[in-house]
Amino acid sequence: MSLPEALVELAEQSGAKDLVACQKAVQEASQEQRSMVNALLETGQVDEKVFAQKLGETLGLPVWPGEIPPIPAPMRDKFPARIALRHRLLPVTPEEGAPLPVLCFDPFDHLARQALAGFWEGETQWMLAPRRAVLDGLRSGYGVGAETFDEILEGRGDLPPPSDLEQETTILDGDDSEASVIKFVNQIIREALQERATDIHIEPLEDDLQVRYRIDGVLRNIPVPPQIKLFQASLISRIKIMAHLDIAERRLPQDGRINLEFEGRPIDVRVATIPSVTGESVSLRLLGQQRYDFVQLGLSPVNEQKVRSLLALPNGIVLITGPTGSGKSTTLYTFLASLNTKDRRIVTIEDPVENKLPGVVQIAVKPEINLTFATGLRSILRGDPNVVMVGEMRDGETIKIAIQAALTGHLVFSTLHTNDAIGGITRLVDMGVEPFLVGTSVRAFLAQRLVRVLCPWCCELGKYSEEYCHKVGIPLEKAATAHRAVGCDRCRQTGYQGRRAIYEICLVSPQIQELITRRESNAVIREMARSQGMTSLREDGWDKVAEGTTTVEEVVRVTAVEASATGH
Repeated sequence: MSLPEALVELAEQSGAKDLVACQKAVQEASQEQRSMVNALLETGQVDEKVFAQKLGETLGLPVWPGEIPPIPAPMRDKFPARIALRHRLLPVTPEEGAPLPVLCFDPFDHLARQALAGFWEGETQWMLAPRRAVLDGLRSGYGVGAETFDEILEGRGDLPPPSDLEQETTILDGDDSEASVIKFVNQIIREALQERATDIHIEPLEDDLQVRYRIDGVLRNIPVPPQIKLFQASLISRIKIMAHLDIAERRLPQDGRINLEFEGRPIDVRVATIPSVTGESVSLRLLGQQRYDFVQLGLSPVNEQKVRSLLALPNGIVLITGPTGSGKSTTLYTFLASLNTKDRRIVTIEDPVENKLPGVVQIAVKPEINLTFATGLRSILRGDPNVVMVGEMRDGETIKIAIQAALTGHLVFSTLHTNDAIGGITRLVDMGVEPFLVGTSVRAFLAQRLVRVLCPWCCELGKYSEEYCHKVGIPLEKAATAHRAVGCDRCRQTGYQGRRAIYEICLVSPQIQELITRRESNAVIREMARSQGMTSLREDGWDKVAEGTTTVEEVVRVTAVEASATGH
């Protein structure tokens, strides 16, 4: 039996269901002279722990038992990052007088054995471990980009001057042959995209440089090499050059953008620098092209019916509310994609244009030449649009122009920063809009939050006491089918993979319109909306909990402010 056939057979024994996908991955890797084991495990078809056990039994190799210990600093010094990371070999501190345990997931990598023999003079003991455990151990032990830093320090001995960084790098193809700061920055961005991060934060501390990714709405510290602080100025300069910023200006905040390509996909990166007492902090927001459809929104049947009725309106304003990072832009783009037909002219004004929609005229705000939301909206209305999208209602002037547009036959979409749907009414009035104009022009307020989605591989049925259910407000029948997050290798021990939105939709009915005009309180308007079928953010969240999408804890986390303000 050939090696590819043997690997596919082991995959079947390890629980793989799509053997065709496994066979294809192994054959392609064999033809391209890549690791067949790595290609097989990357399909996600195989239980890596079971596979390591089966492979060990077949080859007579021991499998590392239990958790993999962290790599201590002395071992990092003896076992260089360039060998460990390039060949995916994880050293474990040996007991005194014992051979060095070296963990791997691909025992057929002969180059790895040659590399190890070339620098390690003592005895070694090869052991198998799950692929994810090896990769995570290397990542936490050496840090992202450790191999690059080792090569720079050994090869150059000095930090590259800024002039060496002025190479335009737009394609993250994973083949950075040059050991440089350019390569390290590419590695940081590439890994963030692979991890589904939305933001990267590079933050200088007194004696360190901290790198964090925001994944599924939560910040996570990223392991980096201990010598990264030495490269702080060069790293920041490289990013500023990529974003076309002034590398000499370190006293003032700057904003820019980078256009990248990752795995054939265009990626727009928004860059913001902030001066701090320990050096410049840099934030990168990663915006990739994506498809927009209603299934992705995760609307309940009732809420989807409400939204589709709004999209069928000939005119009026639909406002989406929520804090930064709550998914408002995705919802707006999904609405526009649904309306994007040949018989409609759609024009947007955004800051910035986050994604390009074919067939839609999109304008980017440029305050330096007086192209603001207000001035842009005035010009748009002279261009015969059917549908208008304004990125954000930032001031009273923009809102008043939008209201005039709605009253003259245009359908307008925009966003507001409020905690809940009803709060949008107060916000508009506070910005100088007469209540009767709010009631006659706005068709709906839609509030939303993003909750993390349970990892399907490790979630377990949760058990919640009646007292706790009463405290957070979840009905007992919905808590009965609730699941809890556990954590596994596939979700990096978080218990979650991806995010889904929860909604609160207030349709402005004639009764609510009358209450707005009479300047009734938010509490009165909310009770009327609830009597007409509006569900709160938390109630929509409980439905997601009952169907196994998210957890009670997630819903409580993202709706704490809304619940305390409304009592629901």
